[in-house]
Amino acid sequence: MQIPHFPEANHPLVKSLFHHSDQELLSLFQQYPDHGKYFTVIFCRYSPIVYTLIRHSARSPVQADYLFALTWRHIYYELGGLNLNSPEVGQDGLSLQNWLINMTAFCINEIQLPPTEAIHYSLQGSSPPLWCYVEQALDQIPPLLRLMLVMAQTFHWSETRIAAYLQAEGEQISPSEVSDLLQEGYRMLEDKLPADIRVIYLEENLPS
Repeated sequence: MQIPHFPEANHPLVKSLFHHSDQELLSLFQQYPDHGKYFTVIFCRYSPIVYTLIRHSARSPVQADYLFALTWRHIYYELGGLNLNSPEVGQDGLSLQNWLINMTAFCINEIQLPPTEAIHYSLQGSSPPLWCYVEQALDQIPPLLRLMLVMAQTFHWSETRIAAYLQAEGEQISPSEVSDLLQEGYRMLEDKLPADIRVIYLEENLPS
């Protein structure tokens, strides 16, 4: 079994945080939600364990990659409220590694995966941390622009087809206007991404 390699693990911004303990990374993630690097470091540290557990349970590599991404999305949303020392987890607390293993087992058992041919996700094209933050950014974009971006990026619809669909829904938008609005949507989406996520994944320079 080949465990995927994630290039972000070698990014200077990520490597500079490797010395932090799990508890420190969790605290920083919770204190600075507008920073993406802390979650990315947790992902890089524990992706081999999570992937190994998932690969043994999935029917195909495509399903394994998709379940891996969905599991990290679930982890991302649960981490914000995680307290490893809360009374519910026992007197001695819980390690982040054990909690992640428990979350992975939960996702393996609970998530119903579509057939392989219906999955359009590519692990190489969109690493789970980037996917989480893009999804979060999409939620902050006006609904019409968000719909158009999803049509263009997820379903690969042409501007003409997007315009035709929107016209059928009562929106008077021409293909050329779709093109302009898509560019505005991409700019807005990028602007909503945390600055450090743009540095790590989109190769922007660090802000001075």
